[in-house]
Amino acid sequence: MQKVPMTVAGAEKLREELNRLKQIERPRVINAIAEARAHGDLKENAEYHAAREQQSFMEGRILEIESKLSSANIIDISQMENTGRVIFASTVKLQSGNEKTIEYQIVGEDEADIANNKISVTSPVARALIGKYEGDSVEVKAPEGTIVYEIIEVAYI
Repeated sequence: MQKVPMTVAGAEKLREELNRLKQIERPRVINAIAEARAHGDLKENAEYHAAREQQSFMEGRILEIESKLSSANIIDISQMENTGRVIFASTVKLQSGNEKTIEYQIVGEDEADIANNKISVTSPVARALIGKYEGDSVEVKAPEGTIVYEIIEVAYI
């Protein structure tokens, strides 16, 4: 089984969701199914069918999270020595040609959230940055054309 990189925060978020699903949502759905069964005929009982469908989705999500956690290679960036090199989980401050600066953290695929400046390690920007150092320039091929960034700072937070 191939290990998938994940940050400590990403793994913790998945564990919290898994715990919530198992400890809170699963018992709630089981109670809803029991209550719907008590109403009688199951063939025409919409509440029962809705609760069973909800249970199916929830159990599928539990299996998905457990699978992701079991194949995760959890990387704690705070334990790494900052060499100025862009690696997985590092935070990179970039400056484009138009003097605009932007900051990205390189995270696992499931953790990516562009609204919070977290980009997937498999994204074109992250792939161009990995292995580069502070002060290097990188070219990123984007749908709107090639963008040149200068790496201003690399932080291991």
